[in-house]
Amino acid sequence: MFTTLISAAELAAHLSDSGYIVFDCRFDLTNTEAGRRAYGESHISGAHYLHLDEHLAGPKSGTNGRHPLPDQARFCAMLADLGMRDGMQAVAYDASGGYYAARLWWMLRWSGHDACAVLDGGWDGWRNANYPVDSRTPNPSRGSFTCKTQPLAVDVQFIQKHLGSTSELVIDARSPDRFRGENETLDPVGGHIPGAKNRFFKDNLTADGRFKPAAELRADFSDLIGSISSGNVIHQCGSGVTACHNLLAMEIAGLTGSRLYPGSWSEWCSDPVRPIAR
Repeated sequence: MFTTLISAAELAAHLSDSGYIVFDCRFDLTNTEAGRRAYGESHISGAHYLHLDEHLAGPKSGTNGRHPLPDQARFCAMLADLGMRDGMQAVAYDASGGYYAARLWWMLRWSGHDACAVLDGGWDGWRNANYPVDSRTPNPSRGSFTCKTQPLAVDVQFIQKHLGSTSELVIDARSPDRFRGENETLDPVGGHIPGAKNRFFKDNLTADGRFKPAAELRADFSDLIGSISSGNVIHQCGSGVTACHNLLAMEIAGLTGSRLYPGSWSEWCSDPVRPIAR
C-alpha cells in the first residue's frame, strides 16, 4: 500500500490493476478551466478528472474561505460514482509539484482512506518517461466507497482558542512575501495568523519537481517545529490547498499526525475582529 508518494515506474507497473484508481487534479487558480482542458487533450491512461472548485471544495459563503471542504458524504458518493471502492489504491497527480494532488490525498485520509499516494514528479515526470497516456474519459461501473470521518481538521474556533499557545503551532504554506502581508493578490487582506511560522510549500521540492528525500524534509520541519509534537502542528495556507503539501511532506518525513485548518487565511481574514500579524 502506498500512503504518501508513488513513483511513475511504480504506478506504471500497476496501471492495469483493477485495484488501482488514478485521479488527475491539474488546476490553475488563475485559469480554472485549464486543468480540465489539459485532461481532455491527454492524461494518464484510465485517469479520472477532479476539478478543485467542483469536486474538492464546497460552496463559499464569503466567510468560510475560498476553498471550503465539500460535504463529505457527497464527496465520497462522487468517488464511488467514478468507480472508487474500499481498499483500492488511489493515486493523485497534477502538473504543479503535487499541491493540488495533495488536497485530494488529504481529503481521502480525512474520509478514512489511507491507501492514497501522490505521483512524485506528477504529469511531467509521467510524460517524460513515455508511460501510457490517453484522451478518452473512462466509463466505470459504480463502486462502493465507505466514508469514515477522521479527526484531521480543525476549525477557526480552534485556532482562535489556541492563539499564543506554546503547545500548538500553525505553519503557513504561502510564499514569504504573502506571509509578510506583501503582494497579496488572492485575498482582500494581507498578513498572517499571529504566532504562525512560514514554510513555503515549494521548499518541499527539488529542482525537478519531486519531493526532497525524507531525511531532508525531516531536518527542515524538525528545525521549524522545535519541541512541538508533530501531532500539535496545524497547517494552513490561503485556502486549505497548498497547506496539504506541507502536511504530506511531514508525513513523508515521518513526522506524523499534523492537522489541517481548511479555512486558512481566506477564512481568517474575512472577519476584521480577528487579529493579524505582519
